[in-house]
Amino acid sequence: MPPALTLPSPTMTRSILRAALEALDLSDRQDEVTFRSRMITLLDSSAGCFLRSTFPAHFTGSVMLVNADGSKTLLHHHRKLDKWLPFGGHCDGEENVLAVAQREALEECGIEGLILASPRPFDLDIHTIPARPGEPEHEHYDVRWMLIAPENAVFKVSPESLELRWFTPDEMEELPLTSGNKRLLAKWRRILSRRAHPTT
Repeated sequence: MPPALTLPSPTMTRSILRAALEALDLSDRQDEVTFRSRMITLLDSSAGCFLRSTFPAHFTGSVMLVNADGSKTLLHHHRKLDKWLPFGGHCDGEENVLAVAQREALEECGIEGLILASPRPFDLDIHTIPARPGEPEHEHYDVRWMLIAPENAVFKVSPESLELRWFTPDEMEELPLTSGNKRLLAKWRRILSRRAHPTT
């Protein structure tokens, strides 16, 4: 792992994350209501919920990274999981999950100057990670934000990835996506549709 890189982000603690989750309007995100409830329960019940050594579940931070005009998303072919995925990773004890997500994106793609689209989480997801030697099957309680790359951004492939590639929505749809990443794609499509057909 390269030295930790940081990006400016709002201060976030366990209590601030809890409040941010509670404040989310999930009226049009019904499949995330259960995820939020489980995340709040984990925050309230597990002192080590930000540590990767805490099982059967711990928090992670991820991002959906789009290019400057929002028409493409950058994904990486994860070396260990052998899947095309958004950027993200473990908190390793850090309660500021947004800073974790930003740091992981920067470390994994090398693009400086990433812009936070909104301080509110873009998506909530809980997914299962299969067992590996020394690590049991467990769940990632993944809080996700959207980041925007600057114009003419040039990425670098990190040791954690086999490849990085920009995908259009149609190209992303052709990938074997998890239900959570299908939901990211659907949200991204809705944003692009609103831009193409603004209300008057």
